[in-house]
Amino acid sequence: MLTFLWLLTGAAVVAAAAALIKARRLAKRLERLTESYWELRYDHGQLRARLNRIDPDPAAAPEPAKPAGTTAFVPLSSLKR
Repeated sequence: MLTFLWLLTGAAVVAAAAALIKARRLAKRLERLTESYWELRYDHGQLRARLNRIDPDPAAAPEPAKPAGTTAFVPLSSLKR
């Protein structure tokens, strides 16, 4: 019976060591992925700024004013009142 308990304790220690090694490996991988993510975000911002200097966004440009007498959409529900 005592031998079984020692074997069980040894197996638990081996399992704990394996879990610790895997957790450390995953922590390093997570750190690398986080660093890559922030580098890509920075590069994306730099490229967007460079592109906006080359070709500004047409949506950001002011729209030309509409001439005064243009026809506008009038919903039928407002005419029935």
